[in-house]
Amino acid sequence: MYNERVMDHFTNPRNVGEIENADGVGQVGNVKCGDIMKIYLKIDDEVITDVKFKTFGCGSAIASSSMATEMILGKTVKFALNLTNQDVLQELGGLPAVKVHCSVLAEQAIKAAIYNYAQENNKVYEELEGFDPDDLEHEH
Repeated sequence: MYNERVMDHFTNPRNVGEIENADGVGQVGNVKCGDIMKIYLKIDDEVITDVKFKTFGCGSAIASSSMATEMILGKTVKFALNLTNQDVLQELGGLPAVKVHCSVLAEQAIKAAIYNYAQENNKVYEELEGFDPDDLEHEH
């Protein structure tokens, strides 16, 4: 059901944990369905210098979090804002159809963390226009 890459990121997740005094923190999810993802970012001169995550959820949610954090570490904020769940799915080599929502969660959590960073630092990113993490409702 799961490919080797997904299993690797589930059994050996990268970037797990919290960042004290993070520059941006985003949490998305839905307690009813059980998947909650929290992303912590350290940003220096528009580059993501550190990223950590804490995910409460299934193996696909953990693998998606791990892969997404790997994909944005060392990249610019703009790169991270343009990362899509399809990019995460592709890097993972796919997920079962009923688990695709986990990759969407990763995309949303990254955007929520950058949104938090933007709010705290009076920054404006056109990619966040109309984005409100409070409006995110995660459903299967």
